[in-house]
Amino acid sequence: MNYDKTVDKTEKITSFTKLITWQEAHKLVLMIYKITDSFPKKELFVLTSQMLRCAISITSNIAEGFTRVGKQEKRQFYYIAKSSLTELQNQLLIAKDIGYINQKIFSEAAEQTIKISMLLNGLIKGITKLP
Repeated sequence: MNYDKTVDKTEKITSFTKLITWQEAHKLVLMIYKITDSFPKKELFVLTSQMLRCAISITSNIAEGFTRVGKQEKRQFYYIAKSSLTELQNQLLIAKDIGYINQKIFSEAAEQTIKISMLLNGLIKGITKLP
């Protein structure tokens, strides 16, 4: 999918793919696919599957929240995305601690999760200010 990363701040965002939050979360999904590709096969239906589900859940809930009309619904989906993000942070720690990823890869992914968390907080606060 091709998405435009430049958004005029006065322009109304008409697609979830134009949300910076979704774009950064999408980068994380791609990171997680690359990271888990090197995991042992015995983890395919355990840690690998769980990490991929969490990462995909983040972008999916951002996308679904974007299309919801009511503030409550939007906020609910963004909070679900945040919960999935927290789960993924835990799983990254596990992967590091059992030696599946090194400190450099862990740090890069962890920094990305922190960035997304702050962006999600901004989306949630922005919804609260809507009429």
